[in-house]
Amino acid sequence: MPPKKRKRPRPPQPLHVALACNLKKSIEELRNNPREMDLYAEWDTEETIQAVEAALGKHHQVTRVVANDPSRAFHQLEQLRPDIVFNMVEGLTGCNRESHVPAMLESLGIPYTGSDPMTLSICLDKSRAKEILTYHGIATPRFLVVDNDQKLEQLHGFRLPAFVKPLREGSSRGITNNSLVQDAGTLVDLVSSMLVQYDQPILVEEYLPGREFTVALLGNEDQVEVLPLVEICFGDLPAGANPIYSFEAKWVWDTPENPRDIFRCPADIDGQLRTDIEAVCRQAFQVLRCRDWCRIDVRLDAAGRPNIIELNPLPGILPKVEDNSCFPKAALSAGLSYPELVNRVLDEAWSRYGSA
Repeated sequence: MPPKKRKRPRPPQPLHVALACNLKKSIEELRNNPREMDLYAEWDTEETIQAVEAALGKHHQVTRVVANDPSRAFHQLEQLRPDIVFNMVEGLTGCNRESHVPAMLESLGIPYTGSDPMTLSICLDKSRAKEILTYHGIATPRFLVVDNDQKLEQLHGFRLPAFVKPLREGSSRGITNNSLVQDAGTLVDLVSSMLVQYDQPILVEEYLPGREFTVALLGNEDQVEVLPLVEICFGDLPAGANPIYSFEAKWVWDTPENPRDIFRCPADIDGQLRTDIEAVCRQAFQVLRCRDWCRIDVRLDAAGRPNIIELNPLPGILPKVEDNSCFPKAALSAGLSYPELVNRVLDEAWSRYGSA
């Protein structure tokens, strides 16, 4: 059964909420420009931003702050001095890009939703997150980071098949159908080309053959709620596609015009596996010091044991059901509408600051 919604106290008066975001072109426009679609994969469309504005606007005064130019965003936030910022800013450049706006807000003394700059930066650098998980005994696939051509020779001893992706990307950017590699020669060639294409280190992981899930969490400290699990099912992908949630699977093959039956929510699993997945995700949430919300990707190894693939403390929330955005999908299964989900995140942050 989906968990019951918890009633949380609303602020005693409407807040002035700044919605900080990155704005990109529509998906329809970007599909005609593959390079821009890849580059701005993590940014939000006007449709998503309007949906979040409308949700927040049910209870609060909302001002949009587009942070495509961070310096302009800083001055706008400095002048606005909102009560709190609903942060959706992914940034564009640098290994700490997701932490830029939260760091600005901390320097201005303005509360904001979501994790702090350190957690955002660590989770974006997947190897650093995996090192912390490993230290705490949390299962995650064995991995190798390659940051220059001189280290390519280390790949020859890596256990195959392997999974390859840029170290510091999200929204499946840099993960293509070719990211699952079966032989050493192809692995070296792919990593070498990706070093050039993405101008950042490349993460090579041991491929896990089991089922894949994504897990949405809401809350803080010992009050973290795990929403119904979403299973990513690969049987409806095109013939010959690898069983991975690639950029093509997310943005190209699965469209509102040509939907794919990729997701099951709630996932059809037994109680013990659900308990195991929820437990490892709660533990990862805590040790990475996530706040308010996070989406965690999990894959089962050959023994059926859940492994943490990565944490997404700044999860996407596309508003349409047919967009198959996993956090809203899990929330809907838990009985939370889209506006309720957005305001729940805001309420979690407001309570965390001791203001509710």
